[in-house]
Amino acid sequence: MSHPGVFGSGAGAVLRRLKTGLLWALCCASFSAVAGPQAADRASSAPAAASGADSAAAPAERGIVQWIERMHGAPCVRPYAGTFVVWAASGAMASSRIWHACDGQQQVERIEALTGTPRTIFRRNDEVRTFFPQSQTVRLDRRESPGLFPRVPVVDGTSVAQFYASRAEGQERVAGFMADVVRFKPVDSLRFGYKLWSERETGLVVKLQTLGPDGRVLEQAAFSELDLNASLGTEQLLRMMEATAGYKRVEPTVVKTTVTAEGWGLRQPVAGFVPVSCHRRSVAAAGNSQASVLQCLYSDGLASVSLFLEPFNAERHPTQPQVATAGATQVLGQRILPDVWLTAVGEVPLQTLRLFAGQLERLR
Repeated sequence: MSHPGVFGSGAGAVLRRLKTGLLWALCCASFSAVAGPQAADRASSAPAAASGADSAAAPAERGIVQWIERMHGAPCVRPYAGTFVVWAASGAMASSRIWHACDGQQQVERIEALTGTPRTIFRRNDEVRTFFPQSQTVRLDRRESPGLFPRVPVVDGTSVAQFYASRAEGQERVAGFMADVVRFKPVDSLRFGYKLWSERETGLVVKLQTLGPDGRVLEQAAFSELDLNASLGTEQLLRMMEATAGYKRVEPTVVKTTVTAEGWGLRQPVAGFVPVSCHRRSVAAAGNSQASVLQCLYSDGLASVSLFLEPFNAERHPTQPQVATAGATQVLGQRILPDVWLTAVGEVPLQTLRLFAGQLERLR
């Protein structure tokens, strides 16, 4: 997906990388547990959590928080490998081969794209390396990946249970495994619904649907085949990740910050969404120059919204607001101040992005 006229060369470049790694955002159980500074603690405690009282509870007895905690802990229960397919209502499809292992201190993953531009993505906790064999380049980055279920700070007056209701819907087979089926239904129009298939023994999400307000499937992601006893361990995956000989290394500058420290804020909070992380990144611009883009992530515990802020440039940015859709992902690009261009991206209804854009203000 490429809309340089819509997104500009700053946030647009970041967005295209996000869409290139579409499976990261959709394979919620695999990737959400490595997001944020609590990753190591979650990794070391995940096996115990998955085998404790929650896993013994009958699916119908689990509340929405229990469902989410079970899915968060699933990736460290067993090493696994499989083929993952993402399908959008527009007919677009992408597939990747995934390997995942965890040794209690770190999670390591290898994702080989089977469609689109040839690439292999490695992740060790928050460290990401993307290999592009055609150009012989490897991109090094650090990302607090939100996944579908990012961990959000505890904030008085807001919780996932306030904005979603969960309902168990029986069991079905996916990729040869029995899975508990659960639906997360939003209580308002600011977020989409979800239907998930969680492998009964491990809790691993093996299938996911993002649902529109009318219940229509906007996007579906599922394993077409899965091995829950994969032989590839963390050491083998790390050796592959370190094999950068012969590749040109590209490493953007990433500085962790906060939305307040950068002089921004929301006039009124968007119901349920709280700030999770904020980074300033250098990205390639025209003529091999570097542009600085501020990315701030907000989440309600299920859905997430990224706000990309960059200097307005009349040569790259249109004068009118622009929108785009890719499956369940909505994108809004618009000029919010004479000198600032905003790109808002999220698996939320467009009206939610418009609300963020309307509430965003520069504090200084």
